[in-house]
Amino acid sequence: MTDRYAVIGNPIGHTKSPLIHGEFARATAQDMEYIAIEGPLEGVAEALLAFRDAGGRGMNVTAPFKLQAYELATDRLERAQLAGAANALKFEGGRILADNFDGVGLLNDIQRNLGFSLAGKRVLVLGAGGAARGALLPFLQAEPAEVVIANRTVEKASALASQFAAHGRVSGCGYQDLARERFDLVVNATSASLKGGLPPVPADAFVRAALAYELVYGKGLTPFLRFAQNAGAASLADGVGMLVEQAAEAFAWWRGVRPETRDLIRRMTVPLV
Repeated sequence: MTDRYAVIGNPIGHTKSPLIHGEFARATAQDMEYIAIEGPLEGVAEALLAFRDAGGRGMNVTAPFKLQAYELATDRLERAQLAGAANALKFEGGRILADNFDGVGLLNDIQRNLGFSLAGKRVLVLGAGGAARGALLPFLQAEPAEVVIANRTVEKASALASQFAAHGRVSGCGYQDLARERFDLVVNATSASLKGGLPPVPADAFVRAALAYELVYGKGLTPFLRFAQNAGAASLADGVGMLVEQAAEAFAWWRGVRPETRDLIRRMTVPLV
């Protein structure tokens, strides 16, 4: 019997997840189907449970339902607990297991695919929302010299840093505190690029940066990436690799086999021009 999986979000028409998991299933000879579901903004828990009760084995969860999925889970793994959100669920009998692969997907893309090791590096994360929260544990486990979280609301950045202080050297600050600071890696975890905007990061932050990474994908040279390029960043990347890598982690969690990712990332990559 074909196993059923899905991604749920609202809106969901833009999702690449059925394409990605379909490629993974073919490459690994898995008997499964994967669909997209537009969940209701009110009552999404019922939609999640209905998919499970109809025989669903697991789900990816995207905006704006990651918090609701986390709250619905009966078992929350460490990454989901620290992120306070779930981007993947697995249904096992009456149990609903929740994990969050966003951060490990980002780290895998940066280290495996882009060849940039975080060990001993200074890392700047722009934004203190869910995307930044999901990245912090995998980043700190890679043993950077320091991770700095910059946010418009300093208190939010500082509070987030305090939550992860036991896992490594991490601090929070405002954008105005970045003057004359230099970083090896700068990650834009804000949503500014979705609206054509740019977080107020100073150009000096990129002077020695080997890599500027934009979590938004498929938008070409976003304002952030263009600014980083002009400020001296050596390499630029968007989030398509993260998208595929987090999907591969969820696929391996569900199916017990991890698919190869690099060729799919290459085919999905939009030139940064």
